[in-house]
Amino acid sequence: MFLRAMILVNFQVISLVGAQKATLHPDDILLLANFILSSESFRTSESFSPICLPRYNPMAFLYAYVHFFDENTYLTLLTPRSDAFFDLKDSRARIQDVLLKSNVLLEVQRSLHENVLRVEDVPIDPTSQSTSAPAQSSQGLNSQPLSSDEAIGGPAGLWHFIYKSVYLDQYVSSEFALPIRNPKQQKRLYKAYQKVYASMHDKATGPHKTQFRRTEDYVMLSWITQDFELYAAFSPLADKTQAIKICNRVCQWIRDLEDRVFIYGESTIAWQYHHCWGDV
Repeated sequence: MFLRAMILVNFQVISLVGAQKATLHPDDILLLANFILSSESFRTSESFSPICLPRYNPMAFLYAYVHFFDENTYLTLLTPRSDAFFDLKDSRARIQDVLLKSNVLLEVQRSLHENVLRVEDVPIDPTSQSTSAPAQSSQGLNSQPLSSDEAIGGPAGLWHFIYKSVYLDQYVSSEFALPIRNPKQQKRLYKAYQKVYASMHDKATGPHKTQFRRTEDYVMLSWITQDFELYAAFSPLADKTQAIKICNRVCQWIRDLEDRVFIYGESTIAWQYHHCWGDV
């Protein structure tokens, strides 16, 4: 009946189910979410609209049924059929009934507030997030032991980070911490990230594997391997050795949490389809 069903909160994907061959690229999911969130009309009534997802098929349209459960949480059902509105409306009603009876939507709202990545939670002790100490990666940055000093934000003055999985083509980032709380400060940080990213991927002088840059606003540390890219912003007074050590900690921490912060392949989707949704 539908190729793919998704529950999202703003731009965050909560669940994906559907046909095994109907894999969606993260770029298409981002495009779809941006399309839905850019119009208030989707929030006020259930909608059915054509959309082209170029990574899935640049030569054809899919049709998206959209229903908001609350201000930020919404269901999207994708189909190739232009006449499927009422069928998808019935599927949505059954899905919504399951979600309400199981209190899943309340759990979604709770987990969004409790499970964000905060720089304050980056483990200094490598055993704090797993039962055994992680081995130092052969790709690890050269570093010295951490000191106990901490500045505003996370350990060693860490203010923010962005981690991208190259294989999955997905990224996660930390919640904005002090002193990067207002939109103006966040915009300034994103511009700093943009400059570092361009420098790291500059074909004329690079690409580079690591870069350490100190400005009057930040210490920026970037690190690229075949598996991931990391961009981190520290206090402008941060110590280089300490910053390097924390970047190693961030990478290990994200690897420990990969199954929680990234979307993996079809086996999880198939399990969700059979056990959670049933025949919709």
